[in-house]
This record gives sequence, structure tokens and C-alpha cells, in this order.
Amino acid sequence: MMEVKPIFIKDHPFTAISVKLPHTNLLVITNELGYVMCGALDVDLLNDRLTDRPIVAGRAVGVKTIEDLQQAKLDKVTNHSKKYGWKEGMLIEEALLKIANK
Repeated sequence: MMEVKPIFIKDHPFTAISVKLPHTNLLVITNELGYVMCGALDVDLLNDRLTDRPIVAGRAVGVKTIEDLQQAKLDKVTNHSKKYGWKEGMLIEEALLKIANK
């Protein structure tokens, strides 16, 4: 089952996507500029093989719901996301607000 719904962080709109897969969930919060995702995101692939693409993304591990993801800390971020002030250990809500309305 897949669910797509709008969410707001301090009145800034984002899209939350949750996909129920066998034995796991795929979780994403995104806007037009970037996204955060559950541990399924391969940040190394984005940094090493897709360096020509300005991908703003980060991942959190150990999350099971969109609400968990929203409240988690960034475990790893893409190189390009650092241009927006993203860093490992940052609260995801804080990171998302840095790309709101850009």
C-alpha cells in the first residue's frame, strides 16, 4: 500500500510518501528542492556516482513512520545538501525548513 499526503512544517508545505513493503516501509518527505528518506537511501551512490546532479537529500535510520522520520536526526547527507546547511546529526525538521520556499 502507498500513501501520499501533504504535511506542513511551520506552515511550509511538503509531501510525505509512505510505501508499505514486505517487512519494511519506504518513507520520504520532499518538496521541489530536496528530500529526506529512511535508511533505504543510498547517499554514497548519490555522492559518488551522481555527482553531476545537484541532489539535496538526507537519510535517517531506525524510522518506521512518517512521524518518526519528521522527528529524527539526519544520519547522512549528500554533498550538495551541505550547501543548504545540512549536516549529520541535524534535526530533519530543521533541515527541511532550510529548503522551504527556495
